[in-house]
Amino acid sequence: MSDTQGFSAAEKAAMKERAAELKAPKKRMSKAEKQQAARADLEAKIDSFEGSDKELAQRLHQLITSTAPQLEPKLWYGMPAYALDGKVLCFIQDAKKFEARDLTFGFNDVARLDEGTLWPTSFAITALEETHLKMLTDLVAKAVKN
Repeated sequence: MSDTQGFSAAEKAAMKERAAELKAPKKRMSKAEKQQAARADLEAKIDSFEGSDKELAQRLHQLITSTAPQLEPKLWYGMPAYALDGKVLCFIQDAKKFEARDLTFGFNDVARLDEGTLWPTSFAITALEETHLKMLTDLVAKAVKN
């Protein structure tokens, strides 16, 4: 964000999506029904991705849900996200969201992936090879343990 230009259109849209998420009516549903609805919303968002971002996000979703089934799927600023104890641990952002070059998989600070003075917080992804899947699986497992 530039001081002279304000927020970009993509940033404004993300803020509107987040406001809508927070204002969504709290229906009388059981916890299981709420989780099912949140998972359906997240999967619908992934299905709306285009091109390779959709395939990559589907693979990441599978990796996250199989590695850490205790994470709660949700939408966060209009992005697929996974929360632990109500706090977003990691998220998937399609390239189109902020006119980025590549899909991004990121971790929030609650993941506590700290190692010394440098650690990963997000990855731009164009392909997922077995070594990448192993590394990301290990990071998700570590984040949930911390």
